Amino acid sequence: MLDIRLIRDNPDQVKERLTARGGDYASIVDEVLSIDTARRTAETERQKLQGDRNRISKEIGMAKKNGQDTSAIEAEVRGINERIEQIGRDADAADARQEELLLGLPNLPHEGCPVGHSAEENPEVRAWGSKPKFEFEPKDHTVLGQQLGLIDFEAGAKITGSAFVVYRGQGARLERSLINFLLDLHTTLHGYQEISPPLLVKPDCLVGTGQLPKFGDQVYHSPEDDLYLIPTAEVPVTNLHREEILKHEQLPINYAAYTPCFRREAGSAGLGTRGLIRMHQFDKVELVKITTPETSMTELESLTGNAEKVLQLLGLHYRVIELCTGDIGFGSAKTYDIEVWAPGQGTYLEVSSCSNFGDYQARRMKLRYKDENGKNRVPHTLNGSGTALARLFVALVETYQQADGSILIPEALRGHFGAEKIG
Repeated sequence: MLDIRLIRDNPDQVKERLTARGGDYASIVDEVLSIDTARRTAETERQKLQGDRNRISKEIGMAKKNGQDTSAIEAEVRGINERIEQIGRDADAADARQEELLLGLPNLPHEGCPVGHSAEENPEVRAWGSKPKFEFEPKDHTVLGQQLGLIDFEAGAKITGSAFVVYRGQGARLERSLINFLLDLHTTLHGYQEISPPLLVKPDCLVGTGQLPKFGDQVYHSPEDDLYLIPTAEVPVTNLHREEILKHEQLPINYAAYTPCFRREAGSAGLGTRGLIRMHQFDKVELVKITTPETSMTELESLTGNAEKVLQLLGLHYRVIELCTGDIGFGSAKTYDIEVWAPGQGTYLEVSSCSNFGDYQARRMKLRYKDENGKNRVPHTLNGSGTALARLFVALVETYQQADGSILIPEALRGHFGAEKIG
């Protein structure tokens, strides 16, 4: 959520930076300011009326002592009370409307975020490794997976529906090995604390991280309990400290969590949906940081490097893309996407999106920390996939496929998998 003081003090700058996203937000900002002005004016009036009421009440007391008729001024007090109550009701309605508007405004892109209109304008920051070369025509992961009995889309569709899959045999073993490899890497080498959170969360948690109300059609909801299946571990893990005041010596906080993730992917039919590329349920290891404003950009570089290390150890070619203002996520101020090369697809697949949300999520969660001087401040939150398993699975089996149909296991993963190859 944007700071109302920032909007109040720099409305033109806020509009300009929001416009860089490609939407028309000026009218929303203007309505927020109009409500804010009306609320402040009404509050001034309420304080004056309360002062008048206190003064007149004293006059009534003195008049009664002197035996005077106080009916007229008592009626005046009743009128003041009615006006104060009306101002309170109007203020409550204004507060609700202002919060609704603020929750609908995206974050401001960071000043250094490249300006652009779409994904085609995202600059490449760096690349690692090179595309593998084959002396045969590389197969798609769906073909490899079915030939080796690793993945079963028919079984997934039978028991749940389309865009669900069953991992079988060595496929299930490979998925589990990747999860353990990622968690061990991030909790030992990179120093994150492992978290195993619930997979169902309250709506306030989704509001806190920005999925609600904007993306309500993308999440699975249980109306009877008013609980939501998590679309990413970012939601429960970042909300671990909602409505808290942290100590500055606790920062930075670094968490890593493995969870299944659930997304309805409404409106995404046909958008790269082949095989494991876009699923309604998929595994992911998420990295979350809570840090001071002064260090958050440095922490973003560290977070991105931690996610990159996964692909380097697995020997997978990838590139890092910085998202432009027209492509950046709703709540993010600055984002790097890590895209791994999948030979069977002949394209790059996003396996991690590493973002700095600034104070946007912390304000929505009412999260604060006390700085060295004892002053309450708003921390910055960051998160990134470290990494998403389904697409990592795709890139790995397609990159390491052999002419005889087998799949080599990268050396860094063999200790977790327990073998050198599949098939």
